[in-house]
Amino acid sequence: MERETKIKIIGTGIFIVLLLGVAYLVYHSNKIDKNEIIESVKVTGNKLLSENDYLTFTRLYDVSNKNKFSLPVIKSRFEKHPYVLRADVKFINEKEVKVYLTEKRIYGVIIQGSEALFASEGFEVLPVFQNTKMFDIPMLSNINENELKPLRKLKSKDIIQAYKIIDAARLTNVKMLKDLAEINLRNGGDVMLAFSGLSIPVIFGRNNEAEKLVSLEALLTNNLINNNLNAESDYIDLRFYNDIYIGNTQRAEL
Repeated sequence: MERETKIKIIGTGIFIVLLLGVAYLVYHSNKIDKNEIIESVKVTGNKLLSENDYLTFTRLYDVSNKNKFSLPVIKSRFEKHPYVLRADVKFINEKEVKVYLTEKRIYGVIIQGSEALFASEGFEVLPVFQNTKMFDIPMLSNINENELKPLRKLKSKDIIQAYKIIDAARLTNVKMLKDLAEINLRNGGDVMLAFSGLSIPVIFGRNNEAEKLVSLEALLTNNLINNNLNAESDYIDLRFYNDIYIGNTQRAEL
């Protein structure tokens, strides 16, 4: 009995050693091969730039003549792009790598002179590269800030107010966020909003973002009222608690 136990222990030990040896050889052989046989890099999750634009930036457009590209190198190159929050990289077959991008959330576009800048998550200012696809992104105008520089943080009172409005619109109704065309910060004054499909301005004021946008949504989704807004009204005023003023003469109480 004792002898059989010893034999089992020895056999188990030999099996484990052999298994580890095989795993070691497989790992290192794959590592060596994969560093040498990458023939193409594919990109998914990209919305702001095309696959070709990202590959050109990372110098990975043509990897067939390059040697010993590893997954960490590819990941590092993508994550150096200002638009990229995270890049996950893996082999999808022996010769092809796929990069799964998570781009930074863009809150708005700021025009400074002749230069366009992005205001992104984390209050970071980003450059706008050539060929960037800009859709459903509101303009942020008249920000009380002297000079904006790319790749720096901007957390002024006006920017914080704009972000709160955008976040509240996103939570209230996705369509409302898509229709939000401009947030005019008026250099610290009462905020004005412009929406696609609505020809009159919305005097938003400041603070109580969620409550105001819920009330505005209720107003705009009422077809009877909405059909008359563009034709008969001069503005919508949301500055007063629990009241919406339309033009100079009408008031709708919610």
